[in-house]
Amino acid sequence: MKLWGGRFTKEENTLVNQFNASISFDKRFYRQDIRGSIAHVTMLAKQGILTDKEKQQIVAGLEGILSDVENGTLEIDPGAEDIHSFVETTLILRIGDVGKKLHTGRSRNDQVALDMKLYVRDEIGALDTLIKELLQTILTVIEENLETYMPGFTHLQKAQPVTAAHHFGAYFEMFLRDRSRLSDILKRMNTCPLGSGALAGTTYPLDREYTASLLGFDSATRNSMDSVSDRDYLIELCSAMATMMMHLSRFSEEIILWNSNEYQFVELDDAYSTGSSIMPQKKNPDIAELVRGKTGRVYGALISILTTMKGIPLAYNKDIQEDKELTFDAIDTTKDCLTLFTGMLATMKFNRDAMKKSAVNGFTNATDAADYLVNHGVPFRDAHGIVGQLVLHCLNKGISLDDMSLEEYKAVSPVFEEDIYEAISLKTCVEKRTTLGAPGPSAMAKVITEYKRLLETEN
Repeated sequence: MKLWGGRFTKEENTLVNQFNASISFDKRFYRQDIRGSIAHVTMLAKQGILTDKEKQQIVAGLEGILSDVENGTLEIDPGAEDIHSFVETTLILRIGDVGKKLHTGRSRNDQVALDMKLYVRDEIGALDTLIKELLQTILTVIEENLETYMPGFTHLQKAQPVTAAHHFGAYFEMFLRDRSRLSDILKRMNTCPLGSGALAGTTYPLDREYTASLLGFDSATRNSMDSVSDRDYLIELCSAMATMMMHLSRFSEEIILWNSNEYQFVELDDAYSTGSSIMPQKKNPDIAELVRGKTGRVYGALISILTTMKGIPLAYNKDIQEDKELTFDAIDTTKDCLTLFTGMLATMKFNRDAMKKSAVNGFTNATDAADYLVNHGVPFRDAHGIVGQLVLHCLNKGISLDDMSLEEYKAVSPVFEEDIYEAISLKTCVEKRTTLGAPGPSAMAKVITEYKRLLETEN
């Protein structure tokens, strides 16, 4: 008989039971469920609803269940309806009728709302740790590649020279925003729903603020109907994870391109690559490709939860049970991708010569050649046209701007002098870009100092 079976005269249809049950996925809540129950009975005893002896018996029983599940001597019953029913039933079997008082003043609705918040709060901490590790890895790459010259791109066309440090700094900013989003979610969601009952609170004299403090919440929720039906924080979390995965996917796409024979900018470590079953020469960037592919999986979780919630009237409805598997899978996927991507990045090697050669041969210093003319009194629009002619000349001859003779320069514009070569060297092109956010070493030094400060500051 179910814990709610008193109203019913017949057992559930087997298929209905299987369809309705959530134990197969909400069993991962057992720590949070037991923690919430211990706080609940502690509050009940404080309020005189339970005696101290009853509280001690129940708490000891719950702690015993937790210990036995943790050490493997107690297996969570797959036939239970959900983790809440399993814990309560096991408690009653172990300590007798006093265990039946565990559920006083609460409903499964506020209980599952609490468990989900406790679980998500823990997982936000885990995600934050993984993002911080990725940021530290990116920062190491930045510090080691301040003079690793490469082409910057727009439209996937070579545009202007930058450094690998500057390029990776763009991703540092993205993941820094991701970390900030997690912090924002945590602040908004950190209210305790326990004590809201099924939807209308309870007649028992509960101290909800005390329960909230025991569980590390900032306060108790203010509306019992919203408390049991609110899943905004899951939508926010899935949205934040979808954004993280989008950033990882963009980064993966670049690494896949850079790892190709056409680019040869980077070489991935063997531990983060695979081979071909038929082509012995292959070394495939499978981790980067899988991260890119799994991004759609996390997007799917976000869209599914939004779709589930869009038509649900107040307060709790069984549809909301769908939130768990979607959120669990999105969290697991994002954590795995962050872990593997960080490892891949930490072991990746740069082919600095190939990167520099690509920047030179791609005319990424053409804008600086135009700036040279402007600095010698030529109007920018005229300078733009002159350098366009130079590029066309180089394309016809199969050379770069650096390879042109001074006579060839002067044939297009007499303004050019010997110092043009220094003006368009990649080193000069990068180093004279000193405004905040630019790739020049002085600008990058300021940014790196700020990045270190941000990583040392607790989010």
